[in-house]
Amino acid sequence: MHVLIADKFPSTGITALLEAGCKVASNPDLKDDTLRKALADLRPQALVVRGTKVTAPMLEAGSLEVVVRAGAGVNTIDVAAASRLGIFVTNCPGKNAIAVAELAFGLLLALDRRIPDNVIDLRAGRWNKKEYSKANGLHGATLGLLGMGNIGQEIAHRARAFGMNIIAWSRSLTDEAALALGVERAATPIDVARQADAVSVHLALTPDTRGLVDQSFFLAMQPRSLFINTSRGEVVDEEALLRAMKEKGIRAGLDVFAQEPSGGDGEYRAPIVDLPGLYGTHHIGASTEQAQAAIAEETVRILRTYRESGKVLNCVNLAKRTPARCLLTVRHRDRVGVLAHVLEEIRAGEINVQEMENVVFEGAEAACARLRLDREPGQELLERIRSGNANVLALSVTGLE
Repeated sequence: MHVLIADKFPSTGITALLEAGCKVASNPDLKDDTLRKALADLRPQALVVRGTKVTAPMLEAGSLEVVVRAGAGVNTIDVAAASRLGIFVTNCPGKNAIAVAELAFGLLLALDRRIPDNVIDLRAGRWNKKEYSKANGLHGATLGLLGMGNIGQEIAHRARAFGMNIIAWSRSLTDEAALALGVERAATPIDVARQADAVSVHLALTPDTRGLVDQSFFLAMQPRSLFINTSRGEVVDEEALLRAMKEKGIRAGLDVFAQEPSGGDGEYRAPIVDLPGLYGTHHIGASTEQAQAAIAEETVRILRTYRESGKVLNCVNLAKRTPARCLLTVRHRDRVGVLAHVLEEIRAGEINVQEMENVVFEGAEAACARLRLDREPGQELLERIRSGNANVLALSVTGLE
């Protein structure tokens, strides 16, 4: 299998891919048209990226079978185009959770104690103990979490160690799950904003979460509270946050921004970064040696499994529900032509196969095929399948809800 890596990737991961029998081309500088051309010229089966955007023209240019995002989330990949072209999209969820949680908590501590300002003044020769002795402290404060996936849970674990109370919102969070995680479940994000002394955002970017943290959210936040975002810049209405910082004294720690440079370095100007209450980092949440090693290992596992079995681990763009209305189960002798016969009869009946699998019993004498169909076959068609090939042992049809 030919793999193209179009981003920074640990050398240990490249070595592991080579040892797994993959042909590997690595060029972290490939972007935009240069990446599209590389996909067209090299025609790899697999593409590995981190922050590099993968657009529909890129996907259409080559002969890709799978795109691996070496990180969490897939918002930099045109998943809809990949699905239309039959290209698997997968990622490495949870492998950078600890790294992001460490940065988020570091920003929270830095905001409370104004650590960067202390350092700046000290380096400038200013001693201002009276001013920097003013801090609320985290013990006993309420931390609000938006999102309770791997990163949110890691943040909650650390917040409990600091003696904080935790209130959390997530669409999938139930009362039972909240109890098990040691957090209070909020009914809405606004409820989190009203009750929290500090809020930390850990939401994937989707059409539903884009701009979720908006003006109404910041209006509900307590004056002079703290706000952390290490997820995606587009989840937050940056203009609304800027107003809240000016008007309500909210202080923010951001690792992500609405409009970030596409490369690893370059010019960056945004009004929010000039506010004295803003501590910003350079979208480095997942950028620890530990996290990158774990992500590389998971990327290799995904590609090795695909090469050896055709299975795609962590795939994000398979249909959660297909138009299948019934399950046709065919027990048969493991002989050449049996499945071809079954499929030909189904085609003649103008029935579409939505999903199909065939498993072989020990000894390779018999097998069982399961076909999910978009409509139920009639008795005449079933009889043609049964009687048209002596190696068909039995048939059954089960309706699907």
